[in-house]
Amino acid sequence: MTQNFVLFLNLGGGEIVMILFVILMMFGGKGIPSIARTLGKGIREFKDATNDIQRDIQKSTGNLTDQVDEHIQEIKKEIEKE
Repeated sequence: MTQNFVLFLNLGGGEIVMILFVILMMFGGKGIPSIARTLGKGIREFKDATNDIQRDIQKSTGNLTDQVDEHIQEIKKEIEKE
């Protein structure tokens, strides 16, 4: 996944090293773990929220799917009678 992200940004090895160097200079060696931890928590919360939304949508459309299947069965029965 990281490789796809890097390819998306069209960054080469030199640019990535330069960005990491600038981050190291700005935040220092002790600040980077806390930044990574905060970033990880944010990504986890985003994924959890996305999963919750998907679950809610699937639950709400589950009844709709059942109703559509019932109507299809009724129509099939009517067609078979004729």
